[in-house]
This record gives sequence, C-alpha cells and structure tokens, in this order.
Amino acid sequence: MINNWQEEYKNKLISAEQAAAMVKSGDFVQFAMGRETHSIGLAIASRKEDLRGVKVDIGGAGYDFGWYDPGWEESFEISIGRPTAVTEQMADERRCDFRVTGLNPGVPGPEAPVPDVYLVEVSEPDDKGFCSFGASVWHKRELIKQAKLSIGEVNRNLIRTYGENYVHVSEIDYFVEHVSTGGAPGMGSLGGRPVKQPEPFVKRIAGYLAELVRDGDTIQMGIGRTTEPLVKLGFLDEKKDIGFHSEATPPGIISLVKQGIINGSRKNIDVGKVVATSIGGGSREEMDWVNMNPLFELLDVAYVTDIRVIASLDNMVAINQALSIDLSGQVCAESIGARIMGGAGGQIPFVFGATLSKGGRVIHIVPSTAMGGKVSRIVPLLALGSTVTIQQNLADYVVTEYGVARLKGKTRRQRAEELIAVAHPDFRTELKAGARKLFWP
Repeated sequence: MINNWQEEYKNKLISAEQAAAMVKSGDFVQFAMGRETHSIGLAIASRKEDLRGVKVDIGGAGYDFGWYDPGWEESFEISIGRPTAVTEQMADERRCDFRVTGLNPGVPGPEAPVPDVYLVEVSEPDDKGFCSFGASVWHKRELIKQAKLSIGEVNRNLIRTYGENYVHVSEIDYFVEHVSTGGAPGMGSLGGRPVKQPEPFVKRIAGYLAELVRDGDTIQMGIGRTTEPLVKLGFLDEKKDIGFHSEATPPGIISLVKQGIINGSRKNIDVGKVVATSIGGGSREEMDWVNMNPLFELLDVAYVTDIRVIASLDNMVAINQALSIDLSGQVCAESIGARIMGGAGGQIPFVFGATLSKGGRVIHIVPSTAMGGKVSRIVPLLALGSTVTIQQNLADYVVTEYGVARLKGKTRRQRAEELIAVAHPDFRTELKAGARKLFWP
C-alpha cells in the first residue's frame, strides 16, 4: 500500500463541502488540538440549518466559525478545553461546556467518547507518503486510530520535525487540500490571544525567577500572559546547559537553542533534545530553523506529560502561572470564582513530576494584583467556586514582582507570612487581618 500511496492519496481527495456532508445530526465532531481545519470547519458551519445536535469539541479555538454566537445551540453543542478570544463571551454566558483534564491531559482514556468525525491539519505527503502534523503533535496519531472517520486538511505551509510528528496517507480516510494564507506555524501567542507588550512588573518577576533556576536544570513552562514573556525578558540568558521538556514552547525558546543556552546536555533522558508536543512562539525564520532540525523532537502528549517520565528527569523545574493563590498555598489557575478563565493543561502532571524529580522544583508565577491593581491575587481564601488546580501540599515557590515565597515545609501560619511578604503592599494589612482570622485563635 505504501508503494502506491500517490494513487491512494489522489483517490482520497475530496472538497471541504464533501467532507462537511459526511457529518450527520447527533455526531461527535472533534477538532485536533492546535490549529483547526479552517476550510472544513467553515463548510460544516454552513450546514447550520441542516444539522441538529452535533457535538463539537475544540481544545483552544482560534477561528470563529460562527457557532460561538447565540442562536446556534440547536445545531451545534460546543465543548472547549479553555476559553480563547473567540470563545470568551460564550464561556462567560455558559453556552458551552468544558473539558476537565486528568493527570495526563488531552490523552483519550477508555471512558472518552470516540469521535464520529476527527478533523486534523496535516502537511502534504513527503516522497514516502508521510504527512506531518506541523508545529504540534498532541494526541493526533491516537485519535486518528480511534475515530470512526478521520479527515485531514492539507496545509502546505506546515513544518516537519523529528519525533512522532508523522502519519501515513493510508491511515487517514479523506483529505481536503487547502493552501493557508496565514502566517508561519506557531506565530502569535500560545494562548490564541493577540501579542501584547508585557507590563513593566513582569521584568521584575523574570529577575526573581532567574535566581531559582540553576545551570543544568530542565525546565517546563506553562502558557499565560505573565509566563509567556519571561524567556524573552532574560531569566535564562546567563544560564548554561539548560534542558527543555514541556508541553508548549513560549517565545524565545528557539532563540536560546540557537545560542546554545538550551542544549539538554545534562538531561539524563532525551539527552541533547528539546522535547515538546507543541512548538510555537517563533518568527518565520525561527520556525524554518526548527524544520527538520534533529535538536527538536515533537512527541505524543502521552509521553511528554507522563508523570513518570517527568519525574525521571533530574532537576526538573515546573514553571506555571496562577490566577490566584490563597494563604494556605492552594493554587487556582483555571477560574475566578465560577468564571472559567483557562484550563489546567499540563500544569498538574508537571507539578507532580517536578515534585518527585531528584533536585526538582515547583514554581508558580503570580502577579500581585489584577484589574489594574484593584484586587489582590494573593487572597485569604479562594473565591467561592474557584477551581483548586494545585493542592497546598504540592505548592512550593511562589514568585510575584515583590519577591519569592517558599512554602514547602512551612506551617500554615508560616506560609501566610511568606505569601503576605510578596503580596502588593496595598493589600498586606488586609491579608494580615485575614490570616489572623484563619490561622490564629
């Protein structure tokens, strides 16, 4: 079959409209993590009047297909992994449902529904009939195997990488050819938001973070408005022999690999490799440099976020952002009260893995305030309805623009004192009063 892949590929080519016609009312349609299949998505949305009760699952929406607006609910029932710019209003109005991730996020377990239709973006086949998934692998290979019907939308602009970033023409049921007019894969912010200049206080956070990372450490970085700029703000610039093992890659990582600061030479597994399941945050030139560069391996998320793999990396440092943290050390990274703001993503397995790693560390980045300084992100108790992403038992270093709090091994009273010391000065008196009520007679 592989020898005749050209004929097989030709026979599997259909139009976006033909692909959309395969969707039936009541079907479960899942878009692959990463960028959505744009042409097929628009074609399915155009069948709004014909379809009823189609369950559509999208991890992090980047394109507006129309079904996020009011009035589409009878045709399409939407579930998302985390809100983005195009789904924020829908999420706030509770017109969609949310995934709840486990210890290995994004990995479909036996209890997960099997997609009736799985839509995934792929590159053109190479001379042996293999397509690339471009800048992200996630769990695409596994879902292609599981889905009742898989359709690949062909984007000629996608990069190729080493690792598990491939699928053969014979493994996908149909293909829709589409030439993207967008930018290079990975350009823009990791969270699907417009790129903004970081607030001045983020530079101070980068300075404190630099004090916690040592030469030879392997780092993971979660996405977020505060964590994404930190690499470019220089917290790794003076380091040596840094390893990288992370779900995603924030802006600046590729540049540090080019400079040799990130080289993975001291990693005890995947030595010399930059390991991720999604790579982005780079310019077109940087993404071209990643293309078929053996330093980079994009692997299935089941491996990248496996706690056992993470824990086996010595000196593993998990760096993630929190929305708020209470005085006992409970970390919330997903909601403000009941309002969903993001997903846990890989934070949970990386925190567990770094905790178990020899020499590992867990670091949470928490800007001291929100809403232009009106509210403190360090609070006596999390707001009612807030999701506890990381238990107090696992929290350790907390970094704000006012310093570093160390929680591991501390009592509740000591933790409160540590956190109050790095809170915004305008709220410290209030926090001390709250701590007195909670932890003292």
